[in-house]
Amino acid sequence: MVDVLGAGFGRTGTMSLKLALERLGFGPCYHMAELTEHPEQIPLWRGAARGTMPDWDGVFAGYRSAVDWPAAGFWDVLADFYPSAKVILTVRDPQRWYESTASTIHSIAMAHPPSEEDGGLISEIQNVARDIVWEGVFDGRFDDRDHALDIFTEHADTVRRTIAPERLLEFQVSDGWEPLCAFLGVPVPDEPFPHANDREQFGVWIEELMSRSEPAAPPDLR
Repeated sequence: MVDVLGAGFGRTGTMSLKLALERLGFGPCYHMAELTEHPEQIPLWRGAARGTMPDWDGVFAGYRSAVDWPAAGFWDVLADFYPSAKVILTVRDPQRWYESTASTIHSIAMAHPPSEEDGGLISEIQNVARDIVWEGVFDGRFDDRDHALDIFTEHADTVRRTIAPERLLEFQVSDGWEPLCAFLGVPVPDEPFPHANDREQFGVWIEELMSRSEPAAPPDLR
Protein backbone atom coordinates (compact mmCIF):
# COMPACT_ATOMS: atom_id res chain seq x y z
CA MET A 1 0.00 0.00 0.00
CA VAL A 2 1.45 3.36 -1.02
CA ASP A 3 1.40 5.78 1.92
CA VAL A 4 3.40 8.67 0.46
CA LEU A 5 3.38 10.11 -3.07
CA GLY A 6 5.87 12.62 -4.46
CA ALA A 7 4.38 15.19 -6.84
CA GLY A 8 7.62 17.08 -7.47
CA PHE A 9 9.52 16.97 -10.76
CA GLY A 10 12.85 15.22 -11.05
CA ARG A 11 15.84 17.33 -9.93
CA THR A 12 13.95 18.83 -6.98
CA GLY A 13 15.69 16.63 -4.42
CA THR A 14 13.74 13.49 -5.18
CA MET A 15 16.63 11.09 -4.58
CA SER A 16 17.33 12.67 -1.21
CA LEU A 17 13.63 12.42 -0.38
CA LYS A 18 13.60 8.76 -1.43
CA LEU A 19 16.46 8.01 0.98
CA ALA A 20 14.79 10.02 3.74
CA LEU A 21 11.47 8.22 3.35
CA GLU A 22 13.19 4.86 3.45
CA ARG A 23 15.06 5.91 6.59
CA LEU A 24 11.73 6.88 8.19
CA GLY A 25 10.14 3.52 7.44
CA PHE A 26 8.24 4.43 4.28
CA GLY A 27 10.32 2.25 2.01
CA PRO A 28 11.02 0.81 -0.33
CA CYS A 29 10.44 4.03 -2.28
CA TYR A 30 9.77 3.87 -6.02
CA HIS A 31 11.97 6.19 -8.13
CA MET A 32 13.04 6.29 -11.79
CA ALA A 33 16.16 4.41 -10.74
CA GLU A 34 13.94 1.39 -9.98
CA LEU A 35 13.58 0.78 -13.70
CA THR A 36 17.21 -0.28 -13.87
CA GLU A 37 16.29 -3.19 -11.60
CA HIS A 38 12.80 -3.79 -12.96
CA PRO A 39 12.93 -3.28 -16.74
CA GLU A 40 9.83 -5.46 -17.09
CA GLN A 41 7.84 -2.42 -15.92
CA ILE A 42 9.03 -0.22 -18.77
CA PRO A 43 6.16 -1.15 -21.15
CA LEU A 44 3.65 -0.47 -18.36
CA TRP A 45 4.86 3.11 -18.00
CA ARG A 46 5.00 3.64 -21.76
CA GLY A 47 1.44 2.38 -21.96
CA ALA A 48 0.43 4.80 -19.23
CA ALA A 49 1.92 7.65 -21.27
CA ARG A 50 -0.45 6.60 -24.06
CA GLY A 51 -3.45 6.57 -21.74
CA THR A 52 -3.57 2.88 -20.78
CA MET A 53 -3.29 2.91 -17.02
CA PRO A 54 -1.62 -0.17 -15.49
CA ASP A 55 -2.60 -2.10 -12.40
CA TRP A 56 -1.11 0.42 -9.97
CA ASP A 57 -1.14 -2.03 -7.07
CA GLY A 58 0.90 -4.36 -9.25
CA VAL A 59 3.38 -1.65 -10.25
CA PHE A 60 3.91 -0.59 -6.64
CA ALA A 61 3.70 -4.03 -5.04
CA GLY A 62 6.06 -4.01 -2.06
CA TYR A 63 6.56 -0.23 -2.12
CA ARG A 64 5.31 2.19 0.53
CA SER A 65 6.14 5.40 -1.31
CA ALA A 66 6.89 6.78 -4.78
CA VAL A 67 8.77 9.90 -5.83
CA ASP A 68 10.39 11.30 -9.00
CA TRP A 69 9.58 10.36 -12.57
CA PRO A 70 7.82 8.36 -13.89
CA ALA A 71 5.31 8.32 -11.01
CA ALA A 72 5.32 12.12 -10.70
CA GLY A 73 3.93 12.29 -14.23
CA PHE A 74 0.75 10.67 -12.87
CA TRP A 75 0.60 12.34 -9.47
CA ASP A 76 -3.07 13.30 -9.85
CA VAL A 77 -4.14 9.84 -11.01
CA LEU A 78 -2.19 8.23 -8.17
CA ALA A 79 -3.51 10.67 -5.57
CA ASP A 80 -7.02 9.59 -6.55
CA PHE A 81 -6.10 5.91 -6.65
CA TYR A 82 -4.48 6.07 -3.20
CA PRO A 83 -6.79 8.55 -1.43
CA SER A 84 -5.22 7.99 1.99
CA ALA A 85 -1.66 8.62 0.76
CA LYS A 86 0.02 11.85 1.81
CA VAL A 87 1.47 13.98 -0.98
CA ILE A 88 4.84 15.75 -0.93
CA LEU A 89 5.55 18.49 -3.44
CA THR A 90 9.31 18.95 -3.61
CA VAL A 91 10.14 22.47 -4.75
CA ARG A 92 13.24 24.33 -5.80
CA ASP A 93 14.19 27.72 -7.20
CA PRO A 94 12.87 27.46 -10.78
CA GLN A 95 15.99 28.84 -12.44
CA ARG A 96 18.28 26.49 -10.53
CA TRP A 97 15.92 23.59 -11.24
CA TYR A 98 16.06 24.28 -14.97
CA GLU A 99 19.85 24.55 -15.02
CA SER A 100 20.19 21.30 -13.07
CA THR A 101 17.72 19.44 -15.27
CA ALA A 102 19.25 20.76 -18.49
CA SER A 103 22.74 19.69 -17.44
CA THR A 104 21.77 16.22 -16.19
CA ILE A 105 18.72 14.21 -17.26
CA HIS A 106 17.92 16.32 -20.33
CA SER A 107 21.56 16.46 -21.38
CA ILE A 108 21.75 12.67 -21.19
CA ALA A 109 18.53 12.40 -23.20
CA MET A 110 19.98 14.56 -25.96
CA ALA A 111 23.38 12.83 -25.94
CA HIS A 112 21.80 9.38 -26.06
CA PRO A 113 18.54 9.75 -27.97
CA PRO A 114 16.14 6.87 -27.38
CA SER A 115 15.74 4.22 -30.02
CA GLU A 116 13.01 1.66 -30.57
CA GLU A 117 15.46 -0.67 -32.26
CA ASP A 118 18.54 -1.24 -30.11
CA GLY A 119 16.70 -2.65 -27.08
CA GLY A 120 19.40 -1.57 -24.60
CA LEU A 121 18.35 -0.80 -21.04
CA ILE A 122 19.48 2.83 -21.13
CA SER A 123 17.56 3.37 -24.37
CA GLU A 124 14.43 1.74 -22.99
CA ILE A 125 14.52 3.98 -19.91
CA GLN A 126 15.09 6.98 -22.15
CA ASN A 127 11.97 5.99 -24.06
CA VAL A 128 10.00 6.17 -20.81
CA ALA A 129 11.44 9.61 -20.09
CA ARG A 130 10.72 10.78 -23.61
CA ASP A 131 7.10 9.61 -23.56
CA ILE A 132 6.24 10.84 -20.07
CA VAL A 133 8.56 13.79 -19.47
CA TRP A 134 10.05 15.39 -22.58
CA GLU A 135 7.19 14.82 -25.03
CA GLY A 136 4.49 14.52 -22.37
CA VAL A 137 4.92 17.07 -19.61
CA PHE A 138 7.06 19.49 -21.63
CA ASP A 139 5.38 19.03 -25.04
CA GLY A 140 8.73 18.43 -26.74
CA ARG A 141 9.79 21.99 -25.83
CA PHE A 142 12.12 21.65 -22.85
CA ASP A 143 14.80 23.57 -24.76
CA ASP A 144 12.47 26.58 -24.65
CA ARG A 145 13.52 27.78 -21.21
CA ASP A 146 10.52 30.06 -20.67
CA HIS A 147 8.11 27.30 -21.65
CA ALA A 148 9.77 24.78 -19.32
CA LEU A 149 9.76 27.26 -16.44
CA ASP A 150 6.09 28.02 -17.03
CA ILE A 151 5.29 24.29 -16.92
CA PHE A 152 7.30 23.89 -13.71
CA THR A 153 5.55 26.80 -12.00
CA GLU A 154 2.08 25.88 -13.23
CA HIS A 155 2.56 22.31 -12.06
CA ALA A 156 3.31 23.41 -8.50
CA ASP A 157 0.30 25.72 -8.52
CA THR A 158 -1.94 22.91 -9.78
CA VAL A 159 -0.79 20.56 -7.02
CA ARG A 160 -1.45 23.23 -4.40
CA ARG A 161 -4.96 23.81 -5.75
CA THR A 162 -5.79 20.12 -6.11
CA ILE A 163 -4.54 18.45 -2.95
CA ALA A 164 -6.22 19.27 0.35
CA PRO A 165 -3.87 21.32 2.59
CA GLU A 166 -3.87 18.74 5.38
CA ARG A 167 -2.76 16.09 2.90
CA LEU A 168 0.02 18.14 1.27
CA LEU A 169 3.55 19.07 2.31
CA GLU A 170 5.49 21.56 0.21
CA PHE A 171 9.08 20.62 0.89
CA GLN A 172 12.63 21.63 0.07
CA VAL A 173 15.32 19.15 1.03
CA SER A 174 17.18 22.03 2.70
CA ASP A 175 14.29 22.12 5.22
CA GLY A 176 15.68 18.93 6.77
CA TRP A 177 13.96 16.33 8.90
CA GLU A 178 11.64 18.41 11.07
CA PRO A 179 8.83 19.40 8.67
CA LEU A 180 8.93 16.02 6.93
CA CYS A 181 8.72 14.08 10.19
CA ALA A 182 5.99 16.32 11.56
CA PHE A 183 3.96 15.80 8.39
CA LEU A 184 4.38 12.02 8.51
CA GLY A 185 3.95 11.75 12.27
CA VAL A 186 7.28 10.05 12.98
CA PRO A 187 10.26 10.88 15.24
CA VAL A 188 13.14 12.97 13.93
CA PRO A 189 16.27 10.81 13.39
CA ASP A 190 19.44 11.78 15.17
CA GLU A 191 21.48 11.97 11.97
CA PRO A 192 21.97 14.36 9.05
CA PHE A 193 19.29 14.55 6.39
CA PRO A 194 20.44 12.61 3.30
CA HIS A 195 21.70 14.59 0.34
CA ALA A 196 22.22 12.57 -2.81
CA ASN A 197 22.24 12.70 -6.59
CA ASP A 198 24.04 15.99 -7.13
CA ARG A 199 25.36 16.60 -10.65
CA GLU A 200 28.65 14.80 -10.08
CA GLN A 201 26.97 11.78 -8.50
CA PHE A 202 24.42 11.73 -11.32
CA GLY A 203 27.18 11.54 -13.93
CA VAL A 204 28.85 8.66 -12.12
CA TRP A 205 25.53 6.78 -11.89
CA ILE A 206 24.81 7.22 -15.61
CA GLU A 207 28.30 6.03 -16.58
CA GLU A 208 27.87 2.98 -14.36
CA LEU A 209 24.44 2.24 -15.82
CA MET A 210 25.68 2.55 -19.40
CA SER A 211 28.66 0.32 -18.71
CA ARG A 212 26.40 -2.52 -17.56
CA SER A 213 23.50 -1.99 -19.96
CA GLU A 214 23.15 -5.14 -21.99
CA PRO A 215 20.76 -5.36 -24.92
CA ALA A 216 17.39 -6.70 -23.90
CA ALA A 217 14.35 -7.77 -25.80
CA PRO A 218 12.38 -4.67 -26.79
CA PRO A 219 9.11 -4.28 -24.88
CA ASP A 220 5.84 -5.23 -26.49
CA LEU A 221 4.26 -1.83 -27.16
CA ARG A 222 1.11 -3.04 -28.89
